Amino acid sequence: MGSEELNPQIIKELKGIVGSDNVLDTLEERTTYSYDVTFKSYLPEVVVLPMQTEQVAEILKLANRELIPVYPRGAATGLSGGSLPVLGGIALSLVKMNRVLEIDCNNMVAVVEAGVTTGNIHLEVEKLGLFYPPDPASSSTCTIGGNIAECAGGPRGLKYGVTKDYVLGLELVTPTGEIIATGGKTLKNVTGYDLTRLMIGSEGTLGVITKAFLRLIPKPKAVKTLLVVFDDLNKAGEAIVTIPRLGVTPATLEIMDSLTIACAEKYAPSGLPLDADAVLLIEVDGNQSVIDEEAKIIADICANLKARRVVIANSEEERQKLWKARKSLSSAIVKIKPTKISEDATVPRAQVPEMIKCLQEIRQKYKLNLFIYGHAGDGNLHPNIIADQRDSEEMERVEKAIEEIFKVALSLGGTLSGEHGIGNMKSSFIIQQIGKDSLEYMKKIKDSLDPNGILNPGKIFPVEGP
Repeated sequence: MGSEELNPQIIKELKGIVGSDNVLDTLEERTTYSYDVTFKSYLPEVVVLPMQTEQVAEILKLANRELIPVYPRGAATGLSGGSLPVLGGIALSLVKMNRVLEIDCNNMVAVVEAGVTTGNIHLEVEKLGLFYPPDPASSSTCTIGGNIAECAGGPRGLKYGVTKDYVLGLELVTPTGEIIATGGKTLKNVTGYDLTRLMIGSEGTLGVITKAFLRLIPKPKAVKTLLVVFDDLNKAGEAIVTIPRLGVTPATLEIMDSLTIACAEKYAPSGLPLDADAVLLIEVDGNQSVIDEEAKIIADICANLKARRVVIANSEEERQKLWKARKSLSSAIVKIKPTKISEDATVPRAQVPEMIKCLQEIRQKYKLNLFIYGHAGDGNLHPNIIADQRDSEEMERVEKAIEEIFKVALSLGGTLSGEHGIGNMKSSFIIQQIGKDSLEYMKKIKDSLDPNGILNPGKIFPVEGP
């Protein structure tokens, strides 16, 4: 598998399946599909862009016959290397399968192809007064197929859950090229194994998702946004635990520490206090009378925890201004150094204050640009380290810091990843969380469904070498 150059006959067969315009084999074209949002890159031998499920099936049958690795990908916004073609082979891009096939208002279900962007789903269903809650930060560009493969989350995860909570069924192509359907429009379905859930979060290793049935809910009637300023990051951590415990479940509960605030303000000034130790960005949604009451409860809780100030947005313009800094973070922090390592080790909510404390200690210990922010309300922090991969000494400190972050998260009852997945960036750590027996069980599932090991090899499972 993964020879340096594919046989011209195979390229010819691929063109026969999808058309010449949908097979890219020049160096420049292949380079465009060699990377994602991580700092790694691997060159595929060919890029194929199918437009129909039947074409995906034919490509996988060909790949099995010739033992060519296939790497499914959407918009390549992943943060764990999940779509990287680590063994070359075929980069299988689903971006041309991008239709919203149906919005069934009576059953409150959207049927979409895998290459539809999540942001476009939001726009289309909200026109009809409906709501698809999962909202990853890259929603304007990421695709629903990738979201399902990684079980993406986003700021609204605290109240509404993550992608797996909204997928009712799938159309997919198995690693050996069969087209199967799982689930559908019904809210309940216990016919046999739950193949839909098996696919969600499987990171493209068990099948290629081509279509999804998504559960929708009514769009909230009103939203209220609060910015809470703290002079003590640990008090902000206490607020994260206390607010849900005292009866309010915000739609979002985000945190930014002082280093993150300073960087965001330098990049896109939005009026955040540069002398604050932390800010919380909190939203409640629902009926107007309810959110007014919930906003007051939150403000009172934060005041009791010595918050310096609570700012409430009184218009959509003010709301967008409060969100401006949070949404600009990924772009802001890479202005410092070029290499961005975005982690999402997640802990039980009650352990968030301790996790924040440990992250501060790791930052000091390894003298790194470590930014603390993320979806703190559901324990999903995003410690981001900004470095320069050309500096070997700095990267050694980065590797030690990441290993320590994972160890701390696991010691607090947490996980290696809340929404980014394992990919090839965290595969060497997975056994620390799930143990040898669970890992072997997963391998048996993978081997039985993908006997030739052609679908997204090199992901999730540890491989030899660094």
